[in-house]
Amino acid sequence: MLSGSGCALWIVLLSHLETAYASYSEDQCSWMGSGLSQQPGSVEQISLHCAEGSLDWLYPKGALRLSLSPRLPSGAVGPGGEGRSSGLITACIKPEETFRGAQIYLERDGVLELLVGDRPDSPRPPRVRCFSRPPGEKVALFLQATPHQDISRRIAAFQYELRGDWNARLSLDSNTVHHEGACRPCNDTEILMAVCTSDFVVRGNIRSVLNDEDLRVSVIKVSASRVYRQKYSLFPTGGRLTKAGEIRTLLQCGVKPGAGSFLFTGRVHFGEAWLGCAPRYKDFRRAYEEARNAHEIPCEVASD
Repeated sequence: MLSGSGCALWIVLLSHLETAYASYSEDQCSWMGSGLSQQPGSVEQISLHCAEGSLDWLYPKGALRLSLSPRLPSGAVGPGGEGRSSGLITACIKPEETFRGAQIYLERDGVLELLVGDRPDSPRPPRVRCFSRPPGEKVALFLQATPHQDISRRIAAFQYELRGDWNARLSLDSNTVHHEGACRPCNDTEILMAVCTSDFVVRGNIRSVLNDEDLRVSVIKVSASRVYRQKYSLFPTGGRLTKAGEIRTLLQCGVKPGAGSFLFTGRVHFGEAWLGCAPRYKDFRRAYEEARNAHEIPCEVASD
């Protein structure tokens, strides 16, 4: 039998263990918890207020309701926009390859739509799922644990991103082909806006193109001769001071290797570069010089 001090110490340890099983990150962007700390039949309410983060649910039991309401800048413009935002907020979730033990539903107007199913034995990597909502409408996800006798190896974990500046070029809903204009070449106005607003702007050549039929994406391997801007280290320095990196785009766009110099622009999506506008460099310089002569350039770009 434990003494009074021993009991007190055990209670303190249990309280710390309970806290460790369900906790927010310091920036309130991510959450980690365990089904072992939940009451049977309960639904734990979670609220995150960042544009990106993650959720890790260990040993899923019961259910979670996740509310995502990030503070996004208004009037954001995407690389393929017409100079104004549609006002829609695009949310994407990327399950980890080890996602097990739960299903993820999108909650909208009281109706649950399945986004990610349980993947106990699937050999294929999970796909990114995206959806949009109008401004003012909160994004709510419902996670339901699936019954398993052994939950010791079940972890339902995923990353999320919410943006107000994505359009069809980065709408990666893998189950519904809804990419109107996703492969359409950018016009001069769109090219200039992309150069000013994209997460990366790189001049370079296409080394090769690899197609992934399962994920329905093409991976463009690029040798960069100049990096004007990049978010994170997308194009690290390689041999002889050249920079190499990868840019992804939709498989349906049918990208092929081509000779010549291109200006690649786009967004960073779950740490990966996704293609926006990619004109030949000579076409970008022509559009830029014409806009500068007309005093209509949206931003200055260093000349070579």
